[in-house]
Amino acid sequence: MSPQSDDAVNAATFAAEAHLRMGDSDGAIQTYRRALQLNPMEDRIHLKLGNLYFDQQRYGEALEAYQRAVRIAPTRVNRYALGQAYLYTGRFTDAETQYREIQRTDPTSSDGDFGLGLTYSRLERYETAIRHFQRAFEIDATLYDALAEMGYAYADMGDMDSAEALLPTLDRNAPALGDTLGRYLYKSEPPAFVFVRSESTFNYTLPNMSPVSALDAYLETPGAEASFSMVFQFNKEMDRESVENQLNWRIRRSSGSGPGAFYNFGFKIADSEVDIQGLPDRVVYNAAALTAAVYFTVRQSVTGDGTIDPAHIEFQFFGTDRFGKPMSLNADQFLGFSGVA
Repeated sequence: MSPQSDDAVNAATFAAEAHLRMGDSDGAIQTYRRALQLNPMEDRIHLKLGNLYFDQQRYGEALEAYQRAVRIAPTRVNRYALGQAYLYTGRFTDAETQYREIQRTDPTSSDGDFGLGLTYSRLERYETAIRHFQRAFEIDATLYDALAEMGYAYADMGDMDSAEALLPTLDRNAPALGDTLGRYLYKSEPPAFVFVRSESTFNYTLPNMSPVSALDAYLETPGAEASFSMVFQFNKEMDRESVENQLNWRIRRSSGSGPGAFYNFGFKIADSEVDIQGLPDRVVYNAAALTAAVYFTVRQSVTGDGTIDPAHIEFQFFGTDRFGKPMSLNADQFLGFSGVA
């Protein structure tokens, strides 16, 4: 009856909201489309339609709706929505343009810097992204999303300490964001050896030139062999198949990287020295305890006078955690002489 009036637009909005309350997104979309056929110059309807498309991950259609909204009314809200659509369709330069325009036209809004932070995070320019998130939070001290995004950026660039420093503020003021960031940090943190458990049966503290029989009296017999274990504590959940794959482990004499770290302290290896097997016999992962029990065999020499340097036997793991993240290069080895490295 009055398609050009505000009442017609409001009626379409209410009808679309009724569809949404009934869980009928497609009905809401059709209602907004009919409203735009009556009055195509309503930027707020284009925006609402774009939001529905965006929620359905129909980013190309959302982009078209937001572009129409901006052409009709280049407001901060419309530009921000368009910038988001550009981000999700990989058009980062276009997204940056929209956010910089928000900065220029509305410098008191945090939207421009927040959007730029999101853009540079997608481009893996994390330091630049963090500066914009910081600026956004300075403008709006209630924008805890900016702190959370800073945490993601810190984690993605490997600065876990800075990311974790944001958690107390988020936990106090935006617990849901803090919980989500905490989960992300747990997933992003590289797995690592923490220490060796006391239930290990291999005495890795014995000095160089120790008789092999010092490990187990049974090894006093020439040519005898005995099984030992090293139980490693991880800092997070690991991938069982990766941990229990013997090929992901290496056991060897230490070649060292610091003072005293070489096998036998770098002195000539005696003829009596027994060799150590390169791969374990088997590995058992305990998901509840986050431990790996590595079983391997030590053999006495045929002359029965074998020696070994247990403190310089190096254990290294090349596998992944349950998220597929590889071991930290700073904590993927264990040496009795120096501990985790």
